[in-house]
Amino acid sequence: MSKAADLARTASASETALSNRNVVINGAMQISQRSVSETGLGAASGYFTLDRWNISTSSSAGRLTMTQTADGPSGFANCLKLDCTTADTSIAAAEFLLLQQRFEGQDLQQLKKGTSDAELITVSFYVKANAAFDFVLELQDSDNSRNIHKVFATTTGWVRHELTFPADTTGAFDDDNASSLQLNFWLHAGATFAGGTLNTAWADKVNANRAAGIDSFYSSTDNNFFITGVQMEVGTVATPFEHRSYGQELALCQRYFQKVGGEADGNSVSVGAGLWYTTTIVLGHLQFQKRMRAAPTVANTETDVFKINYSTAAVDSNDATPISVLQPTSARISSTMQSGGTAGHGAYVITKGANRVTFDAEL
Repeated sequence: MSKAADLARTASASETALSNRNVVINGAMQISQRSVSETGLGAASGYFTLDRWNISTSSSAGRLTMTQTADGPSGFANCLKLDCTTADTSIAAAEFLLLQQRFEGQDLQQLKKGTSDAELITVSFYVKANAAFDFVLELQDSDNSRNIHKVFATTTGWVRHELTFPADTTGAFDDDNASSLQLNFWLHAGATFAGGTLNTAWADKVNANRAAGIDSFYSSTDNNFFITGVQMEVGTVATPFEHRSYGQELALCQRYFQKVGGEADGNSVSVGAGLWYTTTIVLGHLQFQKRMRAAPTVANTETDVFKINYSTAAVDSNDATPISVLQPTSARISSTMQSGGTAGHGAYVITKGANRVTFDAEL
């Protein structure tokens, strides 16, 4: 598409603001705080590589590798790649595989869903695969158990799909920080989810109608699936993708996931000031980089995730749970050390080498 055509399409999108119009976070697949590649996925659901992109799965013996890949269409440095590593051609009824993003209800109020002024929604994205497949994009209203679907096809080259969904005057989204809408890319499904007739208009959710007619990503270990440039906006026009800076995108992702440490160069990271509360326990304050959606869960890669510098000495932690009192903005370090200090003395907390602590407030 020419630049002139892009400008004309943008100018015609009178029902949508020209900035902050894309509801999708990390649609250009820039941010990957957890990992750039993970193998053997498919046994469990979760967030594994690219921020905000969830693998939702059940029952299948199929397995895949999920990667942030430098293979985007013109204007995109990166894409999300799924590569089938274990096929599953004997599809049980309850199987499914979805790539999804979930949205807070308070970020969807501009859609006016459930009112007489409800807006149409347009979703656009670039996609390719190793062959021609038919897959399904679903908008799932989890507040009111309603959904709608559209089929999209893949080819071996990048294609931009522009799918407009009608307005839904039934069922408003909750105005809170819980999950109200899911953007689901259906890539594999058994009869429980594919045995009916696809919902092409908003309707009460019937599982059998959610993925009717789709092909299976798990049909062969030759299969792969690439996607980038995902945008969801108000109105009937798929405007040019709204590129945000790396810093802006990272800040949006950090509402849901943050890490301290685990840098690629393996160097320690400063956490902050602390205090020897007893001769073996150090207390400290950890301020998050951004306010998180909710009080997060915490995980650390090693029991000795922290190192304490004090006076002229350094001591490693020896604690599997060195974080407590979790709030959306901060956490307390309460770490048992491998050797003692002096109660009341100050301490300086850093991560130990490449070890890291992660904070998860995903939907």
